[in-house]
Amino acid sequence: MSEKPEKKGFIQEFMHFLQTFGVIGLAIAFVIGSAASKLVTAIVTDIVNPLVGMALQDVGDLKKLSFTVFKSTFAYGDLIANMIDFLIIAVIVFILYKQLSKFKLVEDKSKG
Repeated sequence: MSEKPEKKGFIQEFMHFLQTFGVIGLAIAFVIGSAASKLVTAIVTDIVNPLVGMALQDVGDLKKLSFTVFKSTFAYGDLIANMIDFLIIAVIVFILYKQLSKFKLVEDKSKG
C-alpha cells in the first residue's frame, strides 16, 4: 500500500518553496507577476473594454455601465472589467503552471 502524503501547513509549504527556489526565485516571481498583471490590465482597459463598449453602442466603454436605484449609482461595468482582468490572469497562471509541470520545475501534487 502506498502511504498518504503528509499534509503541510502554509508556513511549511512556504519554507519548502524558499528552500527549493530561494528568495531570489520569490522576488523574480513577484516582479514578473506584477508586470504581467499590469500588462493584462492594460489589454483589458485599452482593447477589451472599448470593443465591448462598441458592441453595446450606447455605452462606448465597459467601465461606464451602471444603474441607479434611489439616487444611488451602481457601476457594475468596472466590476465586469475587473472580472475579465482576473480571468485572463488566472488562465495565464494556469498555462504557466502546466508548462512548468512538464519540465518538472513545479511539483504536481495531484498525482498519487
